[in-house]
Amino acid sequence: MAKGATTATSEPLFSFGVIADIQYADLEDGYDFQKIRRRYYKHSLCHLQNAVEDWNGTQVQFVLQLGDIIDGFNAQHKMSESALERVMEEFKKLRVPVHHIWGNHEFYNFNRDYLAQSVLNTKNLQDHTLLSNSNRDQSSIGDTPAENYYAYQFCPMSKFRFILLDAYDLSILGRDTSTKKYQDSLHLLQEKNKNENLNSPIDLVERQFVQFNGGFSQDQLDWLDEVLTYADSNQERVVIVGHLPIHPNSSNDICLAWNYKDALTVIHSHKSVVCFLAGHLHRGGYCLDSHGVHHLTLEGIIETPPESQAFGSIYVYNDRMVLKGRGRVPDREMYYRDNCTLF
Repeated sequence: MAKGATTATSEPLFSFGVIADIQYADLEDGYDFQKIRRRYYKHSLCHLQNAVEDWNGTQVQFVLQLGDIIDGFNAQHKMSESALERVMEEFKKLRVPVHHIWGNHEFYNFNRDYLAQSVLNTKNLQDHTLLSNSNRDQSSIGDTPAENYYAYQFCPMSKFRFILLDAYDLSILGRDTSTKKYQDSLHLLQEKNKNENLNSPIDLVERQFVQFNGGFSQDQLDWLDEVLTYADSNQERVVIVGHLPIHPNSSNDICLAWNYKDALTVIHSHKSVVCFLAGHLHRGGYCLDSHGVHHLTLEGIIETPPESQAFGSIYVYNDRMVLKGRGRVPDREMYYRDNCTLF
């Protein structure tokens, strides 16, 4: 179907909300690490309140919270649990489910064991379609062991699937130092980053190898490949969600996932993926890659001044997705690569 066609596309199939990098803290305004970009720690809660009110009014089917829900400064002031509780009070006002991604600030405040038992673990919202259609062991497709990585998938409607990835599966953040995955992650990071400060990208060839980023284990990439293989065979469309961007043209070179190229290789080997949603880069970003996949990096709440906003609603049609942004988030039309309808 041509982009200008309207047959069977005049009404959206469903819609969902998107928001990133709230980073709430009951603190006065501050600045980023370069002392350039202002951060509105307290007012981020007001932005969330406005977003919840908007989504309740527009009746989205669910919301994707793209990570960094509270700021790392909460840990220094021993306010992590109270800050999370305050933010969740606002999310509870939503009339629809919220899917939570884990970012680096989640791990500044909590370890993985805590997060797995917290309200930020929304794997209970996953879809079990793949399990019922597979003869494989449950841990190998459609479902993932909690002790390995935080990732899951769900279907808001037939033929449309969302996959939430754990971009800190490889990371030294939030893991016990005695674990193999911590040791493997530390070895990889120190191999790529010789700086005394592992958060510094100075003189790095691959500038994404800093401590505040992370990556995807081979196990998780294999799981992603299996889910996408199923989606291909079932003629589905897939949106993948993660805190870290995976395409250089949708981010700066510092905020990418460590092994973003590996993730892109898996995604580009499948025809079902239409979009990758991320946060982390507070100024936002977007590109349409050479394989027809849209990469949308959402602008962050934390660097949004009180007079503006930074969230959006995405309307899904047979042939495209339409982002209706608020404030700093611009509107976008994102057509599927084959211009074919779902039905």
